[in-house]
Amino acid sequence: MLHINWVLMLHGLDDIIFTTHLFRPFRFIIYLFPWNWFRRKRKPRAVRMREALEDLGPIFIKFGQMLSTRRDLLADDIADELQRLQDDVPAFPGKHSTAIIEKAFGETVDELFESFDEQPLASASIAQVHAAVLKTGEDVVVKVLRPDVLPVIKRDISLLYIIAELAAKYSSQLRRLRPVEVIEEYEKTILDELDLLREAANASQLRRNFEGSNDLYVPEIHWDYVRKNVLVMERIYGTPIRDTKSLVEQGTDMERLAAMGVEIFFTQVFSHNFFHADMHPGNIFVDTDNPKSPKYIAVDFGIMGTLSQTDKRYLAENFLAFFQRDYYKVAKLHVESGWVPSHTRVDEFESAIRSVCEPIFEKPLKEISFGQLLLRLFQTARRFNMEVQPQLVLLQKTLLNIEGLGRQLYPDLDLWKTAKPFLENWMEEQVGPRALLRNLKDDMPYLIEKMPEMPGLIYKGLKAYAEGEYQLKQIEELDKIREELNQNHRRSSYVTSGSATLVGASVIYSFAESVPMVLGAPALAWFAGVAGALLVIYGLRK
Repeated sequence: MLHINWVLMLHGLDDIIFTTHLFRPFRFIIYLFPWNWFRRKRKPRAVRMREALEDLGPIFIKFGQMLSTRRDLLADDIADELQRLQDDVPAFPGKHSTAIIEKAFGETVDELFESFDEQPLASASIAQVHAAVLKTGEDVVVKVLRPDVLPVIKRDISLLYIIAELAAKYSSQLRRLRPVEVIEEYEKTILDELDLLREAANASQLRRNFEGSNDLYVPEIHWDYVRKNVLVMERIYGTPIRDTKSLVEQGTDMERLAAMGVEIFFTQVFSHNFFHADMHPGNIFVDTDNPKSPKYIAVDFGIMGTLSQTDKRYLAENFLAFFQRDYYKVAKLHVESGWVPSHTRVDEFESAIRSVCEPIFEKPLKEISFGQLLLRLFQTARRFNMEVQPQLVLLQKTLLNIEGLGRQLYPDLDLWKTAKPFLENWMEEQVGPRALLRNLKDDMPYLIEKMPEMPGLIYKGLKAYAEGEYQLKQIEELDKIREELNQNHRRSSYVTSGSATLVGASVIYSFAESVPMVLGAPALAWFAGVAGALLVIYGLRK
């Protein structure tokens, strides 16, 4: 924390330090610093902020990259300056890149490439890229990890852990955000980004997913030239997506481009379950050979996201219910998924969600203040003790990037109208007749393979049931419990007996569901449950 504040002060941002809650009481110290006694010419505020983030290291640069896409939350001068963090971070010397490449391959650059430009094309927080030509004549880019970046990343991560642990220890509100788990997820993500072999595999997978697509192009990986810290891929040519002026001058259909970005996002998340999770403008270009039918080109595949089938299903249902303004279903899904406590009153949660979300419908993107929306959603989540889901943090970050991108490209975009048909079709495929046939087709080889074993398994199951193996196991467990109860105090014996009876009730009830032939089991379960409750109450009173 001292290091962060020292860097901010070096860049003349001490006024920011003393606006924080922790240091606000000591604001008078500003006037004790000699450099504040005289007027001096300073760089613009936005430049000082960018340079401070660069000095603080890769973690903070990525934070600035994310902020740069949120022009609805930042002043224009700050957003413009932070945009430089996307691919214009100070580069390291090209001779260092040459040394890293030659050590990785055991050959000289002249032996590997027809030509290699030591002047980098672009430089970011983790790596920088150089233009090159292979011996076969293909234009490529060579991505090289920054030297000694791992110790810096680990230092920053350890600092984030300290902050997260303090937040979780001393603030119940921040504890609900599960800061330590969030940092754990981020640590895995950022360390994976340091492995360029993994990035190459990610790029190949994404390329297969969109093979033949007219929406997204992914460059080809040259696997013979890939190592853990060096990656060679096809060089692409396109217009940077942040250069909206050039796109408009080329006659690009901006509405189609914005809508296509939303569709690509939902396709990656729900159809492929493999999404590009670092979609800031520095990583996206546009092929404008046909301006009326533009095509996205993606680069930098170090951070990719996936979801479990359960999370994916709940998210799709949440999105769809949200677009249909079915706030009761949204609230119910949050309770069922465990994202809010099970004792939450669904009607109250529904009312709170409606009050936040209803005002934003039927408005173009430019008229929606997502800063205010996020603030109110956060307040609602805090009221209902809703916990952050660490496994969804990457998705939320990507969604914010996509929304920020859409705002820049075509502010009149109807986000809801674009996304709703896609989700409706996806849900139909998941739960409709086509889904049933597809699952049956997928499972058929396994069922055919196991079919000869089925009669024997059925016979063994019925025989085991007839011989009372299930009952014997239950009796053995109950005898064990009784032996333990006899060694305890009388009062605890009543309580424990009651607890055991309640457990027995649940076992009997589940037993009845799995073996429907047992008559009267549900009634027995209810009787055992009531008896167990009475024993517990009696034991506690005694």
